Amino acid sequence: MSQIPTTPTPVDGSAHAVDAGELTYVVSEMTCDHCKASVTGAVVRVPGVKAVGVDLETKLVRVRGANVDDAAVRAAIEEAGYVALTA
Repeated sequence: MSQIPTTPTPVDGSAHAVDAGELTYVVSEMTCDHCKASVTGAVVRVPGVKAVGVDLETKLVRVRGANVDDAAVRAAIEEAGYVALTA
């Protein structure tokens, strides 16, 4: 898995699957490197995810991949113990 820049990038949160694009989420409960590792580890297992970027300062999680299911990414973040809101 590669790391992608965590500079905020607006995306349309209405998409259910993204073809070779990016999804961006706000995960406000992230406060430390353990949080970052938990979210990254959960999201990278979602089918189609090619890269995950997490910025603790801005609380943003950026996901890049092909045919990435928005609901699956949200579910993975929630299973890690956090709430994902569309950025």
